[in-house]
Amino acid sequence: MAYASWVETDANAPAADGLAAAGLAAGDLAAAGQALYGLISDAVRRIPRDMSLTSLSTLSTLDRTGPRRITDLAVVQGVAQPSMTTLVTVLQRSGLVERRADPADRRVALVELTPAGLAFVKARRRAGAEAFTDLIGKLPPAEVAMLLAAVPALEHLRALGNEQRDPTPAARHQTGEETKP
Repeated sequence: MAYASWVETDANAPAADGLAAAGLAAGDLAAAGQALYGLISDAVRRIPRDMSLTSLSTLSTLDRTGPRRITDLAVVQGVAQPSMTTLVTVLQRSGLVERRADPADRRVALVELTPAGLAFVKARRRAGAEAFTDLIGKLPPAEVAMLLAAVPALEHLRALGNEQRDPTPAARHQTGEETKP
């Protein structure tokens, strides 16, 4: 992906060593974390919702990783398995997901996006990206250039967050993250 050009360092080296070498302090990281968290929190609150954040996140997970067992989805979303079963039932009744037998174990049901579910996820992402594009358009050109220069690092952060949320090898393989640094 685009972040492959990110600074190459020893993946096992402590982050503090890299900060000092780059002339940064822990406070710089905290400020960046707060700015990103605030931006994302505002975006989540600003976009109208017609379903819960857990439902939206579940649809996004299915788009990112492909069909999953309900128990896997529950772990990734941080909810109890019976809650995920209820959520999947609602999404299924809405026509956004379907259950099908796992070819490897016919006793197990996999949940996958329907074409309508995929279209819904893509429309939500497009609307979110457009909202950010509108905000970026209000920045001075120098700040737009700085933001564009940060895109590889932001993509890397997203990949790390996905891996942290769902570290299973199957999920990394399905998202192509196995080969990413």
